[in-house]
Amino acid sequence: MSAVTVTEGRVSVGLCSQSLFYREALPPHAQQKLCVLLLHGIRFSSQNWLSIGTLNALASAGYRAVAIDLPGLGESKAAEAPAVVGVPAPAEFLKQVCDGLNTGPVVVISPSLSGMYSLPFLLRHSEHFKAYIPVAPICTDKFKAEQYKAVQVPTLIVYGDQDTQLGEVSLNNLKNLPNHKVVVMQGAGHPCYLDDPVTWHKVILEFLHTLL
Repeated sequence: MSAVTVTEGRVSVGLCSQSLFYREALPPHAQQKLCVLLLHGIRFSSQNWLSIGTLNALASAGYRAVAIDLPGLGESKAAEAPAVVGVPAPAEFLKQVCDGLNTGPVVVISPSLSGMYSLPFLLRHSEHFKAYIPVAPICTDKFKAEQYKAVQVPTLIVYGDQDTQLGEVSLNNLKNLPNHKVVVMQGAGHPCYLDDPVTWHKVILEFLHTLL
């Protein structure tokens, strides 16, 4: 199998003052199965997905993997955020990102801080989703149970069993999504994917396989 190459680029988003940085890994063979958009938490960036091998694992399995640096973070520091931390961003933000990246129906992986971006997008524009993988995201309490129950997008809720605060709070809200599965990663904290990348990759690839 050919080696996976990770490239870098920038995408213009109408709601941001500057373009956003992203890293992209394409499958070594021509035909891709799906596009997976990887977001990140407040202390992190797309670099984490490169460092722990998630971009490589997804591309090697036949997926187009795109990891963006959110506004004000990583290599997107110059881009002003379209929301205040802890307050849901406009639903159009990630729609513009996906349109700019030409993702088509997308799988969104959304840890921690990125919930302020992914949840409004999910609840307003669920037709753009192939699946949703929240990892203890913030802002789950900003929406009503009825809003979650109206979304049929396949969802894999992941959190670490040591994340007894945000992990459990987010689960209590996200479990209102009718088409969900839950994976609790043992011995892992809030950024559970960093604590156990091997299990993380196994879990998400098994879930993605069910979508095909």
